[in-house]
Amino acid sequence: MTNSTANEPEPSDSLKTFGLVHKAFRKRAGLTQEEFAPLVRYQPGTVASIEQGRRLPPRVYVERAEEVSDAFGVLRAAAKYATRQPGLASWFRRWADLEEQAISLYTFENRLVPGLLQTVAYARTLFNARVPVLTDAQIEAQLTARAERQRLLTERPNTGYNFIIDEQVIKRGTGGREVTLELVSHLLAVSELRNVELQLLPVTCSVHAGLDGPIRLSETPENEWFGYCEGQRTGQFIADPESISVLHMRYAKLRSQALTPDDSRSLLQRTLGAL
Repeated sequence: MTNSTANEPEPSDSLKTFGLVHKAFRKRAGLTQEEFAPLVRYQPGTVASIEQGRRLPPRVYVERAEEVSDAFGVLRAAAKYATRQPGLASWFRRWADLEEQAISLYTFENRLVPGLLQTVAYARTLFNARVPVLTDAQIEAQLTARAERQRLLTERPNTGYNFIIDEQVIKRGTGGREVTLELVSHLLAVSELRNVELQLLPVTCSVHAGLDGPIRLSETPENEWFGYCEGQRTGQFIADPESISVLHMRYAKLRSQALTPDDSRSLLQRTLGAL
């Protein structure tokens, strides 16, 4: 059985709603939490946390609960809207939930290092520079949420990650020399993971397929693709097949225009030596 109730977030409205729906179907099935837990192969404490809205239900849990409760697909549908990260912008949470399920994740960035690859010092520099100014509590919430997302790189080794980062993002030196040293070292370490490909788009590539801005693409276990594009204070979730096709074409072109993973590592090592 699985049990993980440590470091649980404060309840969100969507999690509390899922918990209430879950509880209603469990009771309809005539089961106590103690009786329900072994049927879904989780601990009673986990069941309680989910019903209290204090834990995001894992995908496998939802599927088992759906079957045990004979919930007519309601639990599966409700789980799609359950989000937990209080440190994430509301318009980003749906994408963050997809990240947790993705079997393939593609990210192109020409503004900053993607959140999944940031060090704490680099992220803190970004949050400290945010306008309007964030409070210390807000910054810590943002850092906690970012760390929660970053665990995916190691906890989902079967997910394939490809990152394309504009070299200028590294050359900018955000946070100063020490922060950049740590960041480049971290990028080199992450690039050694078997499920991670890291490519740099060199500054010598004056025209490329990503001039319209960042691109994010995610493939679900059901082999559905979704996209996400982010602006100043908004994010656009993309499900339209035609738009997804365009993003795929642009991303494929970017992969051919960027340095290979090996050449990208060499460039990072030279950058590290020059700092």
